[in-house]
Amino acid sequence: MRTAIVTDIHGNFAALSKVIERGEELDVDRWVCLGDTVGYGADPNECCDLVRERASFTLLGNHDAAVAGRMDYEYYYEAARDALDWTRGVLSPANFAWLQSLPYTVKEGAIEYCHGSPLEPEQYEYVFLLEQAEDLVRVQDDLADLTFIGHSHLPRAYALNGVGARSVLADTVEIKTGPKYLISIGSVGQPRDGDSRACFGVLDDVARTLTFHRVAYDIGRAARRIIDAGLSDHFAKRLFTGT
Repeated sequence: MRTAIVTDIHGNFAALSKVIERGEELDVDRWVCLGDTVGYGADPNECCDLVRERASFTLLGNHDAAVAGRMDYEYYYEAARDALDWTRGVLSPANFAWLQSLPYTVKEGAIEYCHGSPLEPEQYEYVFLLEQAEDLVRVQDDLADLTFIGHSHLPRAYALNGVGARSVLADTVEIKTGPKYLISIGSVGQPRDGDSRACFGVLDDVARTLTFHRVAYDIGRAARRIIDAGLSDHFAKRLFTGT
């Protein structure tokens, strides 16, 4: 089975719709979403509607939790708080209730899906540096064989071998027997790795691979939607640079 994994859509419908199109071209069997469907972008309802229609399951990201009243976000910077407040104000009752219902994690056999770190997932800790992956080695016995995360907006992969961790630098990650793997999928709606194209992953459980895919989309449209909604132009500008 081929599973398309998306995360950190952040209300960017222009990006999400192109990712869905690419997934259909790749003939994926199903979709899963690791959270942060909303936040920053100006099309939260459209994104929620499409994810609800397509995804076999969706996780609760930190922005989703904030909008749904499931976490305090007073410590967020002002523009981010304003975007969350705006999102909550425009979100449909059905989509608000859906966000309130989402789980922090989902396990399928030897695979676990989380938004941030699999340790205390409700705390939304980041894992995007090798040192952070190495911190998980001490609790490796508690980890799934294969863990997928989002949150950092960076496509990364790490193999944990019991005594340390190493980065796996490849567009297609071969999931070998022995190590445990933690793979950060990147971001559909707001990449931060210097590549402005939307990012998602496809897991092939027969070939035992995870392939990162990049998709160009109409960034100008997404940026205009943000400006027209009265949200911070910072959220619009960063779409063009992928930072």
